[in-house]
Amino acid sequence: MKLDVIKLDGGKAGTVDLGDEIFGLEPRADILHRVVRWQRNNAQAGTHKVKTRSETSYSTKKIYRQKGTGGARHGDRNAPIFRKGGIYKGPTPRSHGHDLPKKFRKLGLRHALSAKAKAGELVIIDAAASEGKTAQLAKQVRDLGWKRALVIDGAQVDENFARAARNIEGLDVLPSMGANVYDILRRDTLVITKAGVEALEARLK
Repeated sequence: MKLDVIKLDGGKAGTVDLGDEIFGLEPRADILHRVVRWQRNNAQAGTHKVKTRSETSYSTKKIYRQKGTGGARHGDRNAPIFRKGGIYKGPTPRSHGHDLPKKFRKLGLRHALSAKAKAGELVIIDAAASEGKTAQLAKQVRDLGWKRALVIDGAQVDENFARAARNIEGLDVLPSMGANVYDILRRDTLVITKAGVEALEARLK
């Protein structure tokens, strides 16, 4: 499929030929869902923790005699039945991550790129270069109508462009190796440089 290439000032810069095996697939929600779940689960800290009855700070002295009270038998106040006692089978630190084959992850990225292309939310720019001035870049982004956009560059992001984009709300910048399904889907517009297209096609073929 062919797509027009624009400059940051809105001018035209020719066209680019995008491979159908990466940008022309029929998006599948089940594949995208599995990859996003894998990403978010791996990002989850898993540091939640509760105190068990061996970790709470009450005395371990037997609270009353075993027999003759008419009440239930208890050893100490740390039992889960009492207020401020230990928690029974509560969460403990663990990893929430799970495995997903590399082939499936690549497939998910292809479907995410194809989903943006099919929805008309894919923009190809000549290059992501700037003088490092946030105000100037913010005006260009506003004129282009990008409200929540992700810019994917080649192997390296231009330092001045990254500095200018750093303080613009709703604008994220990633190198091609940082491109991922979750960040692509959560933004309204996907912007890829020509260098980024070449890098993604080399990575996903």
